[in-house]
Amino acid sequence: MEQWPTPYPLPRAVHFDDEVARLLADAGIGDRLGELSEPADSYEWRNAEGTPLLKFDWSGLGPSGWPLASMTYQPDLERALATAADACPNVTVLRGHEAVGLAETERDVTVTARDTTGRQHELTADWVVGADGANSFVRAHMPTRMTDLGFFYDWLIVDVHPHTPRTWDPPVNLQICDPERPTTVVSGGPGRRRWEFMRMPGESVEELDTESAAWRLLAPFGMTPGTCDLERHAVYTFQAQWADTWRAGRLLLAGDSAHLMPPFAGQGMCSGIRDAANLTFKLDLVLRGAADPALLDTYGTERSAHVQHAIGMSVELGKVICVTDPGEAAERDAFLIGHGADPARALPPLPPTVLTDGLVGRGEAGAAGRLSRQARISYRGRTGLLSEVVGRGFVVASTTDPRTVLSTRQLTFLEGIGARLLHLAGPEAHADEEVAAVDLDGFYVPHLAEEGQVGVVIRPDHYLFGTAAAWDDFVRLIDDLEEQLAAQHGSLTHDVPAPAPVATTGGEW
Repeated sequence: MEQWPTPYPLPRAVHFDDEVARLLADAGIGDRLGELSEPADSYEWRNAEGTPLLKFDWSGLGPSGWPLASMTYQPDLERALATAADACPNVTVLRGHEAVGLAETERDVTVTARDTTGRQHELTADWVVGADGANSFVRAHMPTRMTDLGFFYDWLIVDVHPHTPRTWDPPVNLQICDPERPTTVVSGGPGRRRWEFMRMPGESVEELDTESAAWRLLAPFGMTPGTCDLERHAVYTFQAQWADTWRAGRLLLAGDSAHLMPPFAGQGMCSGIRDAANLTFKLDLVLRGAADPALLDTYGTERSAHVQHAIGMSVELGKVICVTDPGEAAERDAFLIGHGADPARALPPLPPTVLTDGLVGRGEAGAAGRLSRQARISYRGRTGLLSEVVGRGFVVASTTDPRTVLSTRQLTFLEGIGARLLHLAGPEAHADEEVAAVDLDGFYVPHLAEEGQVGVVIRPDHYLFGTAAAWDDFVRLIDDLEEQLAAQHGSLTHDVPAPAPVATTGGEW
């Protein structure tokens, strides 16, 4: 259910990383990402004199097999996703329906929605997901508070469409750490550009949030009514918050309803898409009766920890640019320049984004909880990146055919959760690719050998459930997955003979 009758026509998020590109491809638009985005090879931070303070190298492909960073125009990206959703017979999108009431029982949730004519409708589902923005209607019905880091800065966001192509310096993304007016200049997607101007002390939101102010601030960059179209100007308050509870009974949160972060690391929309990837595969298992509803408790545990890392990085970057005192700016510049503008040396270390608690192999000292890498394979006549070839679901991959190692009971369990079983083989196995997944790039087989592993289990959101160093470990790993999915932890339970509906309330996503 989406409260607006038509898709929001203006840009908001502009960046996604290689992991999110992989998830967008899962959603069926991988063949369109090339036209919907442009790679962001660099992200440079400079002081008022133009001296580099931080240099992020985003060139090349990331671990997920897509460009490490991409810039997009959100309305075009959303249109592509909406078209893909329309092609799914089990998805119904109700536009122009605003959630105005919610009633939860032990067995289901009923949402009352008001359409554009004022009529009210009741929709009942097993679960309701609030992906409805910072002022979440669903969150208001949950016993949760927001942890707030006290990071508040107002910025004017300005999106333009230049009349003619031009060369930018740097080519894609720039932060100008000028104490007189901290400024962001980044790609707004193919053919577009975005500026962000921080509100200065003594300046009101009202005087900054005007078209005349936008043109005045754009003028030094050669952007005038004669050189570009002004597509949007709006003042946003950058914040750093997350919900303490992501699931309460049959209600769940995702996206901005669960977390808000400054945009400096480009992880706002990325985090919301990761939420969806994590939550949907778990909801699918629960709705099909393949997992206990307690599995949904791991969603908030995993995603909250991951999001806090992203928020922490965004705040640290915000502390670099949101400096308006000239003396403090000079000290900052000297420190960052003295560290060679190297983020690894200049920024404080943050914990890695590894899932340490949740649906991960128990007793795993290896790569469990880490994002799996992706390379090209050839399998059953298809060639491409792993996810493109095998589709979504659990992937059980090993250096021999898993069917020869696992028991009939285990194979039945894996079939029940829709797992893909792969026998990974080197490029020389082309002639026998009907039974082997050929490692075309020479990544998977050598990597397993280097790590001393015989097999891995990859979750549908592409994080590693666990790895196995020996075949006995491999067998135990499958048993561990089965036990965790079937675990009873006193959560509400229900018997679902067939897939049941999930309602998602939209809004400010």
